[in-house]
Amino acid sequence: MTTTPEATIVRERARRPAARWFDICSYAALTPERGACAMVDGTQVAIFRTFDGGLYALSNLDPFSGAYVLSRGILGTRDEAPTVASPMYKQVFDLRTGACLDDPRVALPTFPVRRSGDRVEVALTDEHRQ
Repeated sequence: MTTTPEATIVRERARRPAARWFDICSYAALTPERGACAMVDGTQVAIFRTFDGGLYALSNLDPFSGAYVLSRGILGTRDEAPTVASPMYKQVFDLRTGACLDDPRVALPTFPVRRSGDRVEVALTDEHRQ
C-alpha cells in the first residue's frame, strides 16, 4: 500500500494534541525581566517577557519545593540561554525548553506563547492539564 503526502499529514495532525489558545493579558502589562502568573484553564502558567521582547511560558510549579513560585524567579542567562532561577532553592531552568540546568533529570512543562496584536496568548493541550 502506498500513502500519499496528504494521508501522512492527516495522520500527523491526528497524533498531535489539539491546542487551545487563551488570552492572558496585554503585552505592555508584562514588565521586562519579570514574571507573571496566570491561571489558564486550571493550570498555573509562569509567563516571562525578556528585555529583547521574547515571550516564554513554563509551569509555575517548582518541582524541587512543590511550591507554585517560578513566576517570581530571577531571570538571567547561562551560556546564552535565557533562564529563570527558582526563588526557593535557586535551581536554574532554560526558558526555551524547561530543562533544569542544574539537574538534567528534571524539566518543567513549557507552553506555546504568542503575541497577537497587543495581547499575549498561551496555548494548552490536554497533556498540560494539571
